[in-house]
Amino acid sequence: MNQATGELKAIEGAREFLAPKLGITPEIGIILGTGLGQFAAAMKTCASIAYRDIPNFPVPSVESHAGELVSGTLGGRPTAVMNGRVHYYEGYSMRDVTFPVRVLRALGVRTLLITNAAGGMNPLYAAGDIVVAVDHINLMGENPLRGANEDSLGPRFPDMSEPYSRELITLALQTAREEKIPLREGVFVGVAGPNLETRAEYRFLRWAGADLVGMSLVPETIVAVHGGMRVLALAVVTDTCFPDALEPLDVPKILATAAKAEPTLTRLVTRIIERMPRASDAR
Repeated sequence: MNQATGELKAIEGAREFLAPKLGITPEIGIILGTGLGQFAAAMKTCASIAYRDIPNFPVPSVESHAGELVSGTLGGRPTAVMNGRVHYYEGYSMRDVTFPVRVLRALGVRTLLITNAAGGMNPLYAAGDIVVAVDHINLMGENPLRGANEDSLGPRFPDMSEPYSRELITLALQTAREEKIPLREGVFVGVAGPNLETRAEYRFLRWAGADLVGMSLVPETIVAVHGGMRVLALAVVTDTCFPDALEPLDVPKILATAAKAEPTLTRLVTRIIERMPRASDAR
């Protein structure tokens, strides 16, 4: 069995397990980042399934990631929420990290909203700001599409000229204005982690054109785009990363900042989903 065939069997195994348990056929998938795990409480829930019970599903080792798939309705739309994610730095392969995105697609998801905590390098940002990603830079040293390609999952050479849907970015900005929620725009750079960056690295990343830095988002976006899904990504700036005023890492403070921003982020995402045009099965 080659790699692509094995991946298909693993995806189908997870889909067969989940489909009868969800209570819905999800149109929208949401991945929750560090410190944002209470988001699912805003849903009208149909089911909650632990990752450890799902065949082939990776299980987070980071405490702030609950590791459960929650199904229900949000903004009147059938939605599947990943309450927590795994990261490359935990020792998982990139295919493991992005496996849940493949499963969401197999379940029917065609629009993926990704949230994450991120360090803010743009001097206009402050801790607690919400930023919509308009593009990204992959500096993680690996790509989830490396290896044999399965054509039923996506093309060998997927186009990345629009990794984040311009239509959904526009909708997010319009919705934020109407809700009087400050929403910034920025370029996200993905790094492998788990260490945070040095002063010199922050200077380099900012020079390269990045506004935000984090250890997730990029692999999931690549696989979602490969599978023909629309992607909208919203980051909470949990700490500022200015080289000349750099402070030591304070994890409790980062989690507290994310938690404080979460109700606003939940309201914004709910309103966006209420107004979101439906995605067709093909781009």
